[in-house]
Amino acid sequence: MRHHNKKLSATRFDMKKIISGKVREVYDLEDGRMVIVTTDRISAFDVILPTMITGKGKVLNALSNFWFEHTGDICKNHMISSSLKDMPAEFQKPEYEGRTILVKKLRMIPYEVIVRGYMFGSMYEAYKKGEPFLGHKFSREYQQAEKLEEPIVTPSTKAAEGHDINVTLSYMKEDLGEELGTKIEQTALAVYKKCYEHAFKNGIIIADTKFEFGLDENGELVLADEVLTPDSSRFWNAQTYKPGTSPASYDKQFVRDWLKENNLAGDPNIKEIPAEIVEKTASLYRECEQKICG
Repeated sequence: MRHHNKKLSATRFDMKKIISGKVREVYDLEDGRMVIVTTDRISAFDVILPTMITGKGKVLNALSNFWFEHTGDICKNHMISSSLKDMPAEFQKPEYEGRTILVKKLRMIPYEVIVRGYMFGSMYEAYKKGEPFLGHKFSREYQQAEKLEEPIVTPSTKAAEGHDINVTLSYMKEDLGEELGTKIEQTALAVYKKCYEHAFKNGIIIADTKFEFGLDENGELVLADEVLTPDSSRFWNAQTYKPGTSPASYDKQFVRDWLKENNLAGDPNIKEIPAEIVEKTASLYRECEQKICG
């Protein structure tokens, strides 16, 4: 035990930033734990934009933490603590409050596990052409944005560079082994369904989402990364939702629309996003958190 404490106190020296992603900064404490900081950065059309969305990181963090707790009975997760006092001294500062978590380091599974509950996006495009979608065939007729009879899982491989590649569920199961692949599929569906019901009661439809999983030191499946945020999911307003339309979503839609209108989609040289677009987007994120977390 004494040895373990010594190692913990050393964490403030043994720390390195291992990922600076579109939104998150990840620090490895090199003792089996990591610190994840969720920033206010926003990306659209694969470009990190120069203007921050005030408070966005705190909303994403609060939602993820809420869902981790809500689904603890279904699957273990990587959370150790969201309290700054449990972190190395470098993080015990006001700017890290509400956006920083201490997590267990895992052996990550190299797939994003996408759960789709509604006929939308690339799936709807394939369906309109009468093609199966990643191995899924549809036996009845659907309108755009209509709820599927049962949600489906469509994984994608995590690409270090470029875009992730969508694959069939059977491809993932063959790659990881039938037992682990099936466990991932069943866990993802169970987490989605439980969270879907909670969100729906509170006026939000979770149309689709992506999960990431890892394995702990005992080889047990653990839910990791972010869970069911507007950045990793498609959230629709249940009050205004209507099948046959493209529902407005609780996310960066205002930002995307503004970029498109100004022919700036995908342009890496954008100078700034107008203040009213930032505020509209920030208030959508806040509304989403209020509805789900109460």
